[in-house]
Amino acid sequence: MSNLTIRQISLAFILSAFVAAPTINLAQAAGSDTPSPPPASDSSKSKGSKAESKKKGEKKSSIEDPAFLQGYRTAYATIYEQNDYAAAIPQLKALGQDDRADVANLIGYSYRKLGNYELASVWYERALKSDPDHVRTWQYYGLWQVEQGNREQAKHHLAKIEALAGRDSAEYQSLASALTGGRTSY
Repeated sequence: MSNLTIRQISLAFILSAFVAAPTINLAQAAGSDTPSPPPASDSSKSKGSKAESKKKGEKKSSIEDPAFLQGYRTAYATIYEQNDYAAAIPQLKALGQDDRADVANLIGYSYRKLGNYELASVWYERALKSDPDHVRTWQYYGLWQVEQGNREQAKHHLAKIEALAGRDSAEYQSLASALTGGRTSY
């Protein structure tokens, strides 16, 4: 192989790493309470081989789709940096993957922040149907329960988070604080 070919291959690998790498939230790096972005891929849903997935006509994996990643990051920033929940909902729905736990959870979160608790519940349920072990959905839905006065349900959500992520997780700490009357920014 020529030096030019080796350089081109190296450059391609480096560029692909930047495209696939998650963004770093500067506010979080500074120590704020903003949660990190949920992973862009849903490894818990990988069933069967790639050939089987293509036979069923399923969409290309989101982690491989730069348009999805960019749209997701934009919606994420709209929610956590701009606090513009109304604008984030159509951004998330436009991704065409609102049956994914990460996306459905953020739609539910946005509706909850807008005070539309009915729709928030629908979207949280959709997220959990997609991924019953989605910790952030258990946290946000638990906070929804606290806001609705459903303390027993919130405790159930807290126990689920403990089983999935442990007591030291940010999700557990946030919901536990809300249950004891502490403030939470979620």
